Amino acid sequence: QVQLVESGGGLVQAGGSLRLSCAASGRTFSTYVMGWFRQAPGKEREFLAAIRWSGGNTYYANSVKGRFTISRDNVKNTVYLQMNSLKPEDTAVYYCAAAQNSPWVVVTIIAQDKYDYWGQGTQVTVSS
Repeated sequence: QVQLVESGGGLVQAGGSLRLSCAASGRTFSTYVMGWFRQAPGKEREFLAAIRWSGGNTYYANSVKGRFTISRDNVKNTVYLQMNSLKPEDTAVYYCAAAQNSPWVVVTIIAQDKYDYWGQGTQVTVSS
């Protein structure tokens, strides 16, 4: 049973930083793509970033490119999302997700329905 547990959310002032963690367990994740998504109140869930567990390839949504960095720690089986220069519009619930045997193709890695497992989410609130 795959489990994804996010942590690291909280309240931060605009311009500040947070690092989200996603602890993954239950499988060997070498063939997985891991993604971060977020959902703001009244909005649809949106793709932010993805990383290929084997090889470490990364891909970002334009809205966060240059501000957010996705990474993974193979020993700890943890994926991170470093978020810098946070803005009030970054306020949302942030979710970690895992896609098994996913091809590294943009149209696939940004699609929510291609992810097999999801964490419970962690709230990020950015005050102005």
